[in-house]
Amino acid sequence: MTLTKRSFLAALAALVLPAHAAFAQERLSVVATTGMIADAASEVGGDLVEVQALMGPGVDPHSYRQTRTDIVAMAQADLVLWHGLYLEAQLEGFLLDLAERRPVVAVAEDLPRNLLIGHDDYDDKFDPHVWMNPNLWARVVTRVRDAMIEVAPEHEAAFSANADAHLEELEQLATYTTQVLASVPADARVLLTSHDAFNYFGSAYGFEVIGIQGISTESEAGLQRIAELVDLLVERNVRAVFVETSVSDRNIRALVEGAAAAGHDVEIGGELFSDAMGEPGTYEGTYLGMIDHNATTVARALGGEAPARGMQDMLN
Repeated sequence: MTLTKRSFLAALAALVLPAHAAFAQERLSVVATTGMIADAASEVGGDLVEVQALMGPGVDPHSYRQTRTDIVAMAQADLVLWHGLYLEAQLEGFLLDLAERRPVVAVAEDLPRNLLIGHDDYDDKFDPHVWMNPNLWARVVTRVRDAMIEVAPEHEAAFSANADAHLEELEQLATYTTQVLASVPADARVLLTSHDAFNYFGSAYGFEVIGIQGISTESEAGLQRIAELVDLLVERNVRAVFVETSVSDRNIRALVEGAAAAGHDVEIGGELFSDAMGEPGTYEGTYLGMIDHNATTVARALGGEAPARGMQDMLN
């Protein structure tokens, strides 16, 4: 009997599951799909956890497919954390199968539906990019805390204390981002990027958000879409657009060239972190640094006031 790809992956995971007990470590082994979730897990778990992120800097989670190494890592982990809301579209089937045998938690799936933004392409799904709003992300951090307590209840006090400290940092981040983005003139609050990753950002800070592509990077932008956006840039006198670290800048550069051909100068206001954080070991490689960078970059490029090195004077 021929196995389907999904059943093959499930079978492979089942084969490596017994190895977990043999190689168990003192620290809780956590595998997270995205860097943002891995950062939350590290903040909450502290020295009690060892966290591995499947997707590093510049990786697009919409199109990411698991490798055999990923399957082994997830099957042997004490806890697997994924985002949900159809962000990891190519991984979802495997993760749902694995959840029948291992602790696997979709940390954004339980967010109140009234706080979510509908998905452009699917009537029954939502925009997954909730990390763009620190107040929403704080709810995800709380879910990460609860998931860790469920797996290792003996460390509840430490996980709760670590989570409380990080939630306080997120509150400070939300205050900073609100302040600097409010300094952008109202008529300049147009955020045009490669794809629709910033709708929660726009909702939180009063920006009109326009993505050349849709919510998923799997969608394509045609010549007609580029021409329509060139007309918008000219009509609205938009002076800056933004590229993303995890999406090709091809469409943005075509937009800038099209505007120039129409006699309108548009600059690239900077590179934003959308679906992935910065390099490990850097401030931008943390959730705080990622959002600090985005808010500071957008504010300064669109005529607002923000310190060049951001909230904590740590931006590169």
